[in-house]
Amino acid sequence: MNNVFAERLKMLRSEKGIGQIQLAKELDVGKSVISLWERGECEPTLSKLVAISKYFGVSIDYLAGLED
Repeated sequence: MNNVFAERLKMLRSEKGIGQIQLAKELDVGKSVISLWERGECEPTLSKLVAISKYFGVSIDYLAGLED
């Protein structure tokens, strides 16, 4: 999931026109966590994955690279 998730998170954030700090505030995490996710150095917890999918209006399967 790492590379696909990292790439899709960056793309979704860019498409929405928000920075890492704003996304971090929306998801109640630190900016460094967003950076780690986008570099593929760690993965979000299930609850954060659900929050990300709701925030961007995409499925968890899409975030994980299981669907296009």
